[in-house]
Amino acid sequence: MIPSTAELLDAAIGFARLGGAHTLRYFRTSLEVIRKSDRSPVTIADREAEWIIREAILARYSDHGIIGEEHGVVNPDARVQWVLDPIDGTVSFIHGIPLYTTLIGVLVDGAPIVGIIYAPALDELCDAAVGMGTRLNGAPVRVRATTDLADATFLTTDEGNIRKHGYEAPALALREACRIHRTWGDAYGHMMVATGRADVMFDPILNIWDAAALYPCVTEAGGTYMDVTGKPDIRSGNGISCAPGLRDAIRTTFS
Repeated sequence: MIPSTAELLDAAIGFARLGGAHTLRYFRTSLEVIRKSDRSPVTIADREAEWIIREAILARYSDHGIIGEEHGVVNPDARVQWVLDPIDGTVSFIHGIPLYTTLIGVLVDGAPIVGIIYAPALDELCDAAVGMGTRLNGAPVRVRATTDLADATFLTTDEGNIRKHGYEAPALALREACRIHRTWGDAYGHMMVATGRADVMFDPILNIWDAAALYPCVTEAGGTYMDVTGKPDIRSGNGISCAPGLRDAIRTTFS
């Protein structure tokens, strides 16, 4: 039997706080940085936090599946899948910047229904579930009502990655069309859109453990989450969060 959406949301909040609290044991300490095969950084904090979340999930829901950035897949055929990124924004974490987040998404039959974006160092937790809206530390939030790029704040994580993945021209056009451009990136940038503090966040490269939590948080706040082709897809490898009034202009920029 699949738990109710409300139960899954409540459990996800608890799991995110549990894993996020563990990351704080290592935040702004001397840490060994390990390079994965793709040269991206990882630390013992990433690996331990994910393991703690996994153990908590399986202790409560032994028949559920898990997809994690650091420790792979468990029960891949389960109807409920917990999608984990214990530290999104590892570069920020390593440098003592408090904009890193712990991400948990819940998929039921492949669809994202619950999302948690938790910034432990700031104690900001954004949670959402289908039909239940989006909250920041328990208070309902909405995306901005911006309809003109000239009034918009545009965020991204890393302009080097934009060039690497072939989006330099449209991203530059979008940046120049917007009023403000900043690199308050990774999942925190998407949370800023969902909570009405920015208007556009573009990630040229995303894995499912990045995107699964973002989709509910943005869309339940009244926003648009899409890939560069305009599809609401968490598996396409890139993602844009934005105020819905900007969707068409952004899509035209990337076409």
